[in-house]
Amino acid sequence: MSAAAEINPAHLIEMRELTRVYQLGPQEIYALRGIDMIIEDGEYVAIMGPSGSGKSTLMNIIGCLDRPSNGRYLLDGIPVESMTDDELAAIRNKKIGFVFQTFNLLARTTALQNVELPLIYAKISKAERRDMAEEALTAVGLGDRMNHQPNELSGGQRQRVAIARALVNKPSLLLADEPTGNLDSQTGREILDLFRDLHSNGNSIIMVTHEDDVAKEAKRIIHIRDGRIQD
Repeated sequence: MSAAAEINPAHLIEMRELTRVYQLGPQEIYALRGIDMIIEDGEYVAIMGPSGSGKSTLMNIIGCLDRPSNGRYLLDGIPVESMTDDELAAIRNKKIGFVFQTFNLLARTTALQNVELPLIYAKISKAERRDMAEEALTAVGLGDRMNHQPNELSGGQRQRVAIARALVNKPSLLLADEPTGNLDSQTGREILDLFRDLHSNGNSIIMVTHEDDVAKEAKRIIHIRDGRIQD
């Protein structure tokens, strides 16, 4: 049976024989070497690997920030590997919420305005944007900090704003890259507790980390090394 025939649209993520090759002059660098991976809707998964293992490349492809050189990638049953840049941007905005180690908030705007950003790109009306952003901020415990700018918030509060922004579109997937990397241990613990609550409410989460204790918060750990998933 062909790989295409085995595709199951019920999976949140399905990858088959996925590779990513970078051309450096005459040299080909294989970042990913035949990845087969399935992640179900509602799962909480950590992806771990040493520097140079391919985990960042894999995260970029999962997040539709890059496309594979070969193989298949389906997100919610939609084939991603052959999409145009505009189509990738649209699926990112609709189906994926990103949380980064460095928060990536706009400095001179309020928490509410930061959370509204994906809704502006989605052409949601102003009144509806505000309601959705307020709901998302309340869900992460920042109902009383909506009009504060990032420099008026602690590191943990900034990350909560980033999580609210990632969730405001109600995406299929929350993709977190070292989400506690810039936080002290107590604040990191609070963010991981929030992720646990989000997962218990049905959110699908993939977290990329190199820290064992952070990875153990997930329900499943996928190890990657030299561009391959380790059994």
